[in-house]
Amino acid sequence: MVDVGDKPVTRRDATARGEIQMTPACLRLLRSGRGPKGDAFAAARLAGIMAAKKVDVLIPLCHSLPLESVTMGFAFGPGRVRVTATATATAKTGVEMEALTAVTAACLTLYDMAKAVDKSMTIGPILLLEKKGGRSGHYRRRGFRGR
Repeated sequence: MVDVGDKPVTRRDATARGEIQMTPACLRLLRSGRGPKGDAFAAARLAGIMAAKKVDVLIPLCHSLPLESVTMGFAFGPGRVRVTATATATAKTGVEMEALTAVTAACLTLYDMAKAVDKSMTIGPILLLEKKGGRSGHYRRRGFRGR
C-alpha cells in the first residue's frame, strides 16, 4: 500500500466511462423497464454506487476513502449503453479507482439483468475520462470535453 501520510487532504474528483453493447431488441426491453429481472438501470445505478464504496475491499492495496458523492449516468446509442460515473472525496489520495469500479459494476449488472435475452453482449472499453485534485493535478483524456 502506498504511504499517503504526508500528502495534503484536497478535493478529488474522477470521472470514468464504460460501454456495454447488446442487440437493439435487448436494449429496447431494458429501457422499457420490463426486462427479465426488472428495472435494469435502477439496479445498475445502485450497483455502481455500492461498488465505489467497497473499492478497498475489491481491489488489493486501495485505500478506504470517505466518498462524498458518486453519480451514475446512462446514455443510449444504437445497441449500446454508455455508463458514466463520477466519484468525489476530500482525501489524501484520488478516486479514480472508485469511478472505474462503479462503471464496471454497473456494466456487469446490466449484463446480468439482460443475459437471459442476449448472451452476446460485450463490455468495454472502460476508461478514465478526467481526474482533478492531488499532487499530479488535473488530467483530462484527449477528446473529452466534460459534461
